[in-house]
Amino acid sequence: MTLTFPQVAVGGATLSAHDVSAWFGTHKVLERVNLTMAAGEVTALIGPSGCGKSTFLRILNRMHELVPSASLAGEVRLDETDIYEPGRRITDTRKRIGMVFQKPNPFPAMTIAENVLAGLKLTGTKVSRGGRVDLVEECLTRASLWHEVKDRLREPGGALSGGQQQRLCIARSLAVRPDVLLMDEPCSALDPTSTRRVEETIHLLRSEVTIVIVTHNMQQAARVSQQCAFFLAEQGTPGQIVESGPTDEIFDSPSDERTNDYVNGRFG
Repeated sequence: MTLTFPQVAVGGATLSAHDVSAWFGTHKVLERVNLTMAAGEVTALIGPSGCGKSTFLRILNRMHELVPSASLAGEVRLDETDIYEPGRRITDTRKRIGMVFQKPNPFPAMTIAENVLAGLKLTGTKVSRGGRVDLVEECLTRASLWHEVKDRLREPGGALSGGQQQRLCIARSLAVRPDVLLMDEPCSALDPTSTRRVEETIHLLRSEVTIVIVTHNMQQAARVSQQCAFFLAEQGTPGQIVESGPTDEIFDSPSDERTNDYVNGRFG
């Protein structure tokens, strides 16, 4: 079933990678990746395991550099700002580029409301007491979770179902007003009903934040994204983008036979 939503003004920012290469020690894992992820669109990163999709996603908000042996070359720009420019604080980048991980990770000792607000302290964002109450409702609403938990805000975040926990993590990311939301296989651990709700949330959010999602589910990529990039690492070579473009074209009329084989399930 095709999901349709009304068109509203586009928010978010354009994220772009320019000749990005990456290493772990001496092992090169990405080779000269160029990709523009536009505001108002969901960009899906697809490809078999081990081709560098998740590494690339982590480069987009400077998580790659937390690995002691990691290094990279090239540029990542948020609109016109290079997020790796010398002197730029990593917290400034994380505030503008949020991340939702494969496994829901609410803070178990915190209530639902406290989980939503957790990022404020980490990023040094100040909000009044009354503003916090409004922010909790706003972010849970944007994450399509408010009506399910509005009477349970003082319960632990870990008491929610898996799908609810994932939407709580989305709400937590939204609380610091990011321009971009990165998602690393956000539905891989969820049942079909929870997956649909997360996908509906993605559709609703894309007019407000730029979304980049890694997924191994080709049907999901086709459902949620407007742009798609196919990554591949062949015979021990670093991962690179074989082709990218509008999702419909990647799935219906790809220019490279390897892309056609992958999206039709012939390998990977």
